Amino acid sequence: MSRWWMMAALALTLAVGARLAAAGEIRIGEINSYSRLPAFTEPYRKGWTLAVEEINGAGGIGGDELVVISRDDGGKPANAVKIAEELVHSEGVVMLAGTFFSHVGLAVTDFAKHNRILFLAAEPLSDAIVWSKGNRYTFRLRPSTYMQSAMLAREVAKLAARRWATIAPNYAYGKDAVKAFRQVLGALRPEVEWVAEQWPPLFKIDAGATVRALEAADPEGIYNVTFGGDLAKFVREGKLRGLFEGRTVASLLTGEPEYLDPLGTEAPEGWIVTGYPWYAIETPAHKAFVEKYMQRWGEPPRTGSLVGYMTFLSIGELLKRAPARDSETLVDTLEGMELDTPVGRIRFREIDHQSTMGAWVGRTAIRDGKPVMVDWYYADGADYLPPDEVVRKLRPAD
Repeated sequence: MSRWWMMAALALTLAVGARLAAAGEIRIGEINSYSRLPAFTEPYRKGWTLAVEEINGAGGIGGDELVVISRDDGGKPANAVKIAEELVHSEGVVMLAGTFFSHVGLAVTDFAKHNRILFLAAEPLSDAIVWSKGNRYTFRLRPSTYMQSAMLAREVAKLAARRWATIAPNYAYGKDAVKAFRQVLGALRPEVEWVAEQWPPLFKIDAGATVRALEAADPEGIYNVTFGGDLAKFVREGKLRGLFEGRTVASLLTGEPEYLDPLGTEAPEGWIVTGYPWYAIETPAHKAFVEKYMQRWGEPPRTGSLVGYMTFLSIGELLKRAPARDSETLVDTLEGMELDTPVGRIRFREIDHQSTMGAWVGRTAIRDGKPVMVDWYYADGADYLPPDEVVRKLRPAD
């Protein structure tokens, strides 16, 4: 009898969720690590909120309101999966979006595969999300670890540094970043020698020991993948000990305002970075985005702001174009879909579901007492992906 009641209760819950979602609204389940990394995820939330307000202000999706059911995963994969189950089975969402940390994004990627629900990964960078662990139901917006590492590798390949050391957090994102950088730079400069690797645990770096180990290896170039508080500690200790003097430093994501601004006048100068110089991008579409964002929130955008906005801009466009809202139709519609964004036109590739959103590459500097990116250019993501035949080998068959 108890089993019968449990089954009846589940059926009722699913029916209620479906009715709620059908009552003049389209529900999107959004999951992110808001309490774990607010410096990035709060601007991200403001970005997607702005996009949703614009969509609904323009009449919604065929007259239906776009409603976001947002949850905090606390940076834990198990939490994210539990939330995904609730959103899909109780809240009647038509798709999932979001996540920040790569291990969390990978957990939701696996959930999407087994539950056949569309998942648009907004921020996690691990290559596995669209390659080794990729599946029919998972797409990604941000340029991947491989793409941004390749951008930096192509830049430093022009320089004389031959002996290289790497430092990266010891989890999926960090491992992917080092692998990609070594692969691309090694192909461009076969004579490069790798003299040291440092793998501090995420957000638990022993900066003194790490810097001493890198000093002992005496590299000519350093590839850094740390971010957030780990980056600040590494920069402070490295400058104190003169680690960066006379050495080429390439640093993934360090030009993003979320990570560069907190460094203040302690920010290193001359590092080659990927980032987001929002204050200097003059294209009409981007200027319009910045103006809207600042008017809405009273503060300048961050990388997270742009990612959040573009994630739900993409979702809105997908829902407008899809002839139905079931997962299979949504996936079929998103494959190959192109749309105009604040960074230009992007495309979600059929072969691996990676978008062609790019990033900005430049150098760090201090201007008027503030850290900025200078000598930058926009690197189109489509130019930094391996050939299709390589991708087919990396990605399992659906």
